[in-house]
Amino acid sequence: MTAASIAVVGAGPVGLAAAALLADGGHDVALVAPAAPADRRTSALLAGSVALLTRLGVWPDLAEDAAPLRTMRIVDGTRRLIRAPEVAFEASEIGLDAFGYNVANKALVAALERGVAARNIRRIDALAESAALNEGSVVVSLASGEQVVARLVVAADGRRSKLRDAAGITTTEWRYAQAALVCDFAHTLPHRDTSTEFHTEHGPFTLVPLPGNRSSLVWVDTPEQSQRRLALPDDALASEIERRSASILGKVTVEGGRQVFPLSGLSVRSFAANRIALVGEAAHVFPPIGAQGLNLGYRDVAALGDVIADPTGDPGAPDRLAAYDGARRVDVMSRTAAVDTVNRTLLSDFLPASALRGLGLFLVDRVPRLRRFAMRQGLAAL
Repeated sequence: MTAASIAVVGAGPVGLAAAALLADGGHDVALVAPAAPADRRTSALLAGSVALLTRLGVWPDLAEDAAPLRTMRIVDGTRRLIRAPEVAFEASEIGLDAFGYNVANKALVAALERGVAARNIRRIDALAESAALNEGSVVVSLASGEQVVARLVVAADGRRSKLRDAAGITTTEWRYAQAALVCDFAHTLPHRDTSTEFHTEHGPFTLVPLPGNRSSLVWVDTPEQSQRRLALPDDALASEIERRSASILGKVTVEGGRQVFPLSGLSVRSFAANRIALVGEAAHVFPPIGAQGLNLGYRDVAALGDVIADPTGDPGAPDRLAAYDGARRVDVMSRTAAVDTVNRTLLSDFLPASALRGLGLFLVDRVPRLRRFAMRQGLAAL
């Protein structure tokens, strides 16, 4: 049996960052998980997430592979009677060089893995199967037959979290009649460090810069259309991307590897209970709108690090878990509600819903104080 003060379960971008941050705080940390599977997606890391990765010392490994996001543009690509105005937000308006950076998840995980390996973190390469609460500790049983005992377990094991179930934390889940196609592509015109999100009747079509004349695509549509595009030859998919993007990036060449993900949402009754704290998708899931998903997970990590900053105390004590729950509740619930509302108004043909969305974007575009407030709220620096 392996004993540690804190066991972090999960080796995705959130779990790796949590293990590194907590180890830097002086805690005895064990990381329980096999290496994460290859992920072809990219992540738009906002300024607060970049600050966290810089604090962990891994950002220098990523900087050369990251593309700055200096402009965030929203375009109403629907054909409805009432359409929202085009809105472009500039990072310079709030004193930043960039809102954040887009980076391949594969590169992000590799840099964090190197960061974990450089620290005094015990790595246990096995899946967690279950957990049981004992007096003052949690015993995590692994698929290998091993057990890990810790005073606090950080559940970074994803939306189907077994640790969340073990903590007795209930969830509310919902599904959308949507799926997201993701891929990378090269193009002949420069993106000028601009992320463009076209709002369509079936969800957002988002182009996010990569280094050079390359971008990543997140195309949300019906599951049927997403699967159809997944099966297209590269040149046929490139033609559809050019058409949907109004050729703003010129001629498109699709690069190898595509994936389709069904869209769903998940919220939790509590962010911590019974010596188990939830981070990342174990705590919240929502559609890929506004670059909030991974960034919200990194805010979980930062908040947990603040709550258990003192390594001499009990990291899983009820008052610390209550403090973490309180620190995350408003942020996660408000952003989940906002993203869900935006997505549902895109899907709705109800005229007042289109009018309300259009009015909201019009006001954000034309009222300077509201505009700056919206940008700062979207970033929510750690």
